[in-house]
Amino acid sequence: MTLLAQAGPSYCIPTGISRCKTAQNVVIAMASSIDASKLKETPPRFSSLSCNSSKTPQILSSESLSVGVKRGHRVAVAVSPPTEDAVIATEPLTKEDLIRYLASGCKPKENWRIGTEHEKFGFEIGTLRPMKYEQIAELLHGIAERFDWDRIMEGDNIIGLKQGKQSISLEPGGQFELSGAPVETLHQTCAEVNSHLYQVKAVTEEMGIGFLGIGFQPKWGLKDIPVMPKGRYDIMRNYMPKVGSLGLDMMFRTCTVQVNLDFISEADMIRKFRAGLALQPIATALFANSPFSDGKPNGYLSLRSHIWTDTDNNRAGMLPFVFYDTFGFEQYVDYALDVPMYFVYREKKYIDCTGMSFRDFLAGKLPCIPGELPTLDDWENHLTTIFPEVRLKRYLEMRGADGGPWRSLCALPAFWVGLLYDEDSLQSVLDMTADWTSEERQMLRNKVTQNSFITELSITIPEIIICLTQELQK
Repeated sequence: MTLLAQAGPSYCIPTGISRCKTAQNVVIAMASSIDASKLKETPPRFSSLSCNSSKTPQILSSESLSVGVKRGHRVAVAVSPPTEDAVIATEPLTKEDLIRYLASGCKPKENWRIGTEHEKFGFEIGTLRPMKYEQIAELLHGIAERFDWDRIMEGDNIIGLKQGKQSISLEPGGQFELSGAPVETLHQTCAEVNSHLYQVKAVTEEMGIGFLGIGFQPKWGLKDIPVMPKGRYDIMRNYMPKVGSLGLDMMFRTCTVQVNLDFISEADMIRKFRAGLALQPIATALFANSPFSDGKPNGYLSLRSHIWTDTDNNRAGMLPFVFYDTFGFEQYVDYALDVPMYFVYREKKYIDCTGMSFRDFLAGKLPCIPGELPTLDDWENHLTTIFPEVRLKRYLEMRGADGGPWRSLCALPAFWVGLLYDEDSLQSVLDMTADWTSEERQMLRNKVTQNSFITELSITIPEIIICLTQELQK
């Protein structure tokens, strides 16, 4: 079965493989919370995927779709992400479908975009205590009413907003996140950030609420942090202590800013993935911004980054296999298939599948829902629960930076766009880091949390890489 709900043709053409068109006859049922899209043409990644396959997918509309309910001229989206299944396929997913899903993200350079996501801590100005959920709900309703955003609901609780391709969501401890739209230029990124902060401030000034851009909650302990009413977080909160000592701190007390970037082909994805992983310690160093916790200095420049070293090493880290000669979309799929799951979302409920394998899910062997088979929605949801320093979905996410103030929010995309979207810069990075070993990359990633290596932020990127190389030689 080949099914991809994504607009536009596929341009991901592995070297030596010709692009072919596959006829696909489908019927798509779309909810108001799902972006209207077209099926992609999907070229075969491997010889086992025939260009002239007679196996045509048959798609039936889902009876479980949740339709947005109109409230005035606005929409209250009646289901939280992850969405109910947008489509139901009559044939089981295969591993090749999962590979095609990732490959569908390839696009020509003129269609490359910049996506920026950032989180921040809200607090009561009078007491400095974290915002309660009731205050966050008031803020979300206020932004929706005043600036025409659609509400995202989970049951009776508002847990986010959506406007066009932008969304606002809540992290487990109430961290307030903007997931920006894919934009063409850094100027548009800054304009988007400015608009968001203006809207938030316009509402919170009347509430006595302020926001802090920093990588770790500087004052309050875990017991002081409110828990957001989102079902997936209940499952994660129970599971985290079983796989690491700092997972709850990650969930409730950290903030990050990340940048999402495109690729033209599998080969381009590989090059950007490797450059991004090798230089992630540089981003951590440059944007280190979490030196305080529990009201005092904690001995780290980036405590947020350190916390990821003991959160859940089955789903986080530097991914040494990305540097293997065999790496590509298939190898990332193999990795993701064996990353333990968190949940499956069915009938507006989160089903606890912690520790289970998506590979078993693919075979209908999940103990929590025996016989049930996954959809591409399930695969997309699973990919969001994997947390390496660079993450692959249908784009690449740079995830190594602490949350920070306005200038940092605009600077991080500038940093990565300059390195990865310029061919000369990208090749220079790959050349300069080509002889770094897996052990050396891991050492830098671990050590950078306490020692940024960088004392003069005006030095050039090649000089920073030389600085890191000298550190390796000590």
